[in-house]
Amino acid sequence: MATPYELTGRRNQKARTRTALVDAARELLSRGTTPTVEDAAEAAAVSRTTAYRYFPNQRALLAAAYPEIDQVSLLPTDPPDDPAQRLDLLLHATNRIVRDWEMQLRAALRLSLEPESDPTGPVLRRGRVIDWLADALEPLATTHPQLDRDRLAVAIRAATGIEAFVWLVDVARYDREDALATMHWNGVAILRTALRDGGP
Repeated sequence: MATPYELTGRRNQKARTRTALVDAARELLSRGTTPTVEDAAEAAAVSRTTAYRYFPNQRALLAAAYPEIDQVSLLPTDPPDDPAQRLDLLLHATNRIVRDWEMQLRAALRLSLEPESDPTGPVLRRGRVIDWLADALEPLATTHPQLDRDRLAVAIRAATGIEAFVWLVDVARYDREDALATMHWNGVAILRTALRDGGP
């Protein structure tokens, strides 16, 4: 296996360059731009040739800037079988993403609301949370096969995403931690109700 460029020679300097490129990509994301390698290089005052040594393509850059971008699950390696426990773990993870990526997610939300825009166009608005929820709720296929897990995942996502967070913070005037706690409660409550009364 080839050694990554930044791990060969002058490692401290290369680490700083890589960090500058990642920081530049995150800043561009926060402005609503999906950066190319060239965009990040220009913003970080790094040559394009150098930038491509770290990130051979846009996907590699975005995966470094937003580590969850390619993950099919946010659950730990050996997750519990209980869907409520799995959902609890996932909601902690997605709340952390909202907390850490609030500005970028707000920018993506703004872009998706523009006339004639593709709502899933921005890189941070491509439905990954639904897949993560489906993964968390997968045991219901055996324990509660009558539940429509797809609709349940959508119901939970609607009450726990950046849209709910923005409303809670900007309209309801919750502080950010209260908003995140409310979103977590929403998700748990929706699952509890579905298990008791049937899903949406």
